[in-house]
Amino acid sequence: MATLKFGISLGLYPFGVPEPDFLFRFAERAEELGFDSISLGDHIVMHSPLLEPLTVLSAFAARTKRIALTTGVLLLPLRNPAVVAKMVSSLDYLSGGRVICGVGVGGENPKEFELCGIPLQERGRRTDEAIVILRKLWAGSHVSHSGHFWQFEDASMDPKPVQRPGPPIWVGGRSDAALRRAALLCDGWVAYLVAPERYAASLEKIRGFAAAAGRDLSAFTPAHHQFIYVAPNRELARDKAIAYLSKNYNQPFEGIVERYCALGSPADCVRWLERCAESGVQHVILRSTCGPEDLLEQMAIYANEILPCFRG
Repeated sequence: MATLKFGISLGLYPFGVPEPDFLFRFAERAEELGFDSISLGDHIVMHSPLLEPLTVLSAFAARTKRIALTTGVLLLPLRNPAVVAKMVSSLDYLSGGRVICGVGVGGENPKEFELCGIPLQERGRRTDEAIVILRKLWAGSHVSHSGHFWQFEDASMDPKPVQRPGPPIWVGGRSDAALRRAALLCDGWVAYLVAPERYAASLEKIRGFAAAAGRDLSAFTPAHHQFIYVAPNRELARDKAIAYLSKNYNQPFEGIVERYCALGSPADCVRWLERCAESGVQHVILRSTCGPEDLLEQMAIYANEILPCFRG
């Protein structure tokens, strides 16, 4: 069986923001159970409440020692890239080099762009330019940049991240523009609401874009954000996933839930994840379709009955 790395995601909070003590226990438990990463999503405003991810990951850095801290994904066009570079660099310093900087363009909620004063149609170009700026500020001193959205000269940002030349940048998205961004600018791709068959085809596109540009992807990480719920029977798991996802995204999921979710017994979920591995996934970020009331129990099931099947 293929070897996979596993992250765990908190996602949004459709049933309300958990108490701080629960969030800290989540991070500590994720590390205790052997997960490779913690992933937190990002929205300024959304159908469900959500805490700012870099703030929360900073708190998690103080409660953990080993586990990677991942933004999954940070909406980069809504922020000044110099400020993001400083925040991520500071978190990487405080955590001892454990940050994975996941970024995305967003766009599903135009209100966020209105609030931040960013034209929605600029989000892709802003993201591409911002990624270049992040890398410059993390890696060098006395750096300059002359782009469409930002210009500066002789800038040095210190301290540098622990990871050199900077934390890995993973990008989310399903469009060809996102796949090209992953191939040309990033260190990994994290898919979302993508079935295994489409994942394989998208990964092949990424490799094609990279080959055409002469870019080496030998250190590239194909990752996948996977919804999951383990229950004694598939029907119960399906009902749980539908309730969570429909409330989370403010739209019905009855007709598509089985296309994107690993559901049922541990063996059912292992078979689904085998399909993911066969499609090229190397790092699976599990997101349980439940609230805090049974999240820790679900995490323990994943760690004890699913992860060992992919640990070599």
